[in-house]
Amino acid sequence: MRQRLVAWWLSPMPAQRLALLRILLGAFALGYVAVRTPNVLGLAAFAAERFQPVGLFGALATPLPSWLLATSLVCAVASGLAFVLGFAYRLSGPCFALSFLAIATYRSSWGMIFHTENLLALHLLLLGASRAADALSLDARGRPAPHAEPHAEYGWAIRAMCVVTVVAYVLAGVAKLKLAGGPWLAGDLLRRQIAYDNLRKLELGTDVSPLGPWLVRKRAVFPLLAVATMLVELGAPLSLAHRRVARLWVAAAWCFHLGVLLTMSIAFFYQLSGFAYLPFFAVERAWQALLRRRRH
Repeated sequence: MRQRLVAWWLSPMPAQRLALLRILLGAFALGYVAVRTPNVLGLAAFAAERFQPVGLFGALATPLPSWLLATSLVCAVASGLAFVLGFAYRLSGPCFALSFLAIATYRSSWGMIFHTENLLALHLLLLGASRAADALSLDARGRPAPHAEPHAEYGWAIRAMCVVTVVAYVLAGVAKLKLAGGPWLAGDLLRRQIAYDNLRKLELGTDVSPLGPWLVRKRAVFPLLAVATMLVELGAPLSLAHRRVARLWVAAAWCFHLGVLLTMSIAFFYQLSGFAYLPFFAVERAWQALLRRRRH
């Protein structure tokens, strides 16, 4: 069993697949940082009493000065561009991954933890620690990849990204059962959560979901929704067993996040974009097909 597990973890994969994940996920993260820049810079205007440091900043007693916050964003954008292009990747890879983690952590240190960014941060850390610039990069320009054939050097990071994704969903399911136990499956707690979230947003004057207020009147559907949620979250490990199962699970997980958006206006952009699930697919095949079409 141990040998089979090691063989699965170190499955040979092509350098192009890991490189494309670097480009696609790096570009998504870079765009995310760019969009969030005004929000992050605006934190400098918050009262220092609101600062509740978590994670990397847990030891800080006071917020970062505005100049250091701006410098961190510039560093993140610069290293992010190098990350996507595969330039000086031994430096830019870890630098961008850690910069993104730092910015996301700092943003969550003001009284509300934005767990929608966690999975992307973990994927970037794995990419930054891997040989994701051995192909389709400025570093690799003019020289072939060290491993012309699929190799475990590229496979372990992709496997790890899939496992991290699965663990994130399983932990969410375990948390629900730990906090509420079996009664959560009855659906009433889910119904109350959706009702509370929409009422709070209505009172605060923010956008209310198009579906949530109508759905809470349909009590009978919530046991089905609660069970479906558990199947997606606790059933996530099945996606590691076979590619066809992975496709079914990815479709179910995407529908789950679409449901969250429609009922509570909470957007997991990374998951809804589909980028979060790319490690489950042979993305290089689409790239090769695109190149063939361009040649013809």
